Amino acid sequence: MGHYDVIVMGGGPGGYIAGERLAHAGLKVLVAEKESLGGTCLNVGCIPTKSLLNGAKLYDHARHSKQFGVTVEGASYDWDAMQAWKTKTVDTLVGGVGAMLKRLKCEVVKGHATLLAAGRVAVDGVEHTADHVIIATGSEPVIPPIPGARDNDRVVDSTGMLAVTEVPKRLAVIGGGVIGIEFASLFAALGSEVTVVEMMPEICPFMDADVAAALRKGLSGVTVHLESKVEAIEDSTVVFTKAGQQQRVEADLVLMAVGRRPLVSGWGAEEAGLDVSPRGVRVDDTMRTNLPNVWAVGDVTGRSLLAHAAYRMGEIASAHIIDTVSARAAGQVMRWHTIPWAVYSLPEAAGVGLTEREASERYGEVVTAQVPLQLSGRFVAENGLRAPGTVKVVADAATRTVRGIHMLGTYAPETIWGAATALETELTIDDLRQVVFPHPTVSEGIREAVWAVRG
Repeated sequence: MGHYDVIVMGGGPGGYIAGERLAHAGLKVLVAEKESLGGTCLNVGCIPTKSLLNGAKLYDHARHSKQFGVTVEGASYDWDAMQAWKTKTVDTLVGGVGAMLKRLKCEVVKGHATLLAAGRVAVDGVEHTADHVIIATGSEPVIPPIPGARDNDRVVDSTGMLAVTEVPKRLAVIGGGVIGIEFASLFAALGSEVTVVEMMPEICPFMDADVAAALRKGLSGVTVHLESKVEAIEDSTVVFTKAGQQQRVEADLVLMAVGRRPLVSGWGAEEAGLDVSPRGVRVDDTMRTNLPNVWAVGDVTGRSLLAHAAYRMGEIASAHIIDTVSARAAGQVMRWHTIPWAVYSLPEAAGVGLTEREASERYGEVVTAQVPLQLSGRFVAENGLRAPGTVKVVADAATRTVRGIHMLGTYAPETIWGAATALETELTIDDLRQVVFPHPTVSEGIREAVWAVRG
């Protein structure tokens, strides 16, 4: 048993960044993680997926590089080597997180943490106390009650998909969100016959409708069924209903990718009196819960299930633990509407802020403009005139403040941070027109879009 300034329950993105920030400030910190540091994102999510996607994109580029003057005869991929690179990448980064925490003298213990009460945490039965507790227990895959889904070795979640020993000839993906679309792109690029079955009217429903439709049309080798309800899985055949008609997709493997949900049970939330629901632990804009000196960050809050959102939540909680007066004065609060998102598919997409529909519902009259990325010289030089790419800007008509920026095409995820800054600082269309964008870059698409707005 020991006493700490802060105990962090969970070593994922929100947890370990909080551990780093707090230890850097000189606090005595304990991070408890039952599996590997880095959480879902680093071990079985963001990073391994991107490692495999990188290989698939290189393979795809090799096969379609003739127009750029490069011919690759007999281009092929080695799935085992791709998996080895993925493992090496993950191991290196996990080791880096551990080394950083060790350097900062942040204590890490491997074990299951349970919240006993405010200021009391048990790790594998050993009780510790702390002035503050940060809950960062993460999330878990959603497995809907579809007949034939459970105990079916032909049905896998995202973790299982990362571990397959061979590329399936036919892949059925249930769910057209980020996870489903990224895996669909990955395996389609490697030659799989991929079919996505999505219940909503469009893939990636958080996207602006125009950009989501453009992404769907740009997915090469992927068949998408929208407004389709899965009724059953028979071995590896997906049975679904679309427009009142039953249809079937035969596959060798089925990926269940209908999303994730906050992990709110199994660690003492209700027993400790925490204000919690299936949608997550309730927090304010400084990540405080209803219990004194108990904070929650990351997926477990249910507010934004993104690693970079978890990082920011961890930083905000840490800032207020260190000095809440200074943190408040510095504006250290979570601004949920400025969290960017990214999809690393082929093509890539990213965005931040409100969609046109959301902005219209909130502000009434809006002004928008959408332009092709072919207005960017670099985009044309590296992708040609037929590659999918677009930028859309949304602003409210009354103040012309930018409310959303949405991109489809190469480098969109690398560019969107600038758009997030525009929303964070509440720039108007006229303000953004005065920003100097480096040339030639894909980011110039944002400049072209804001100049395309009328007025």
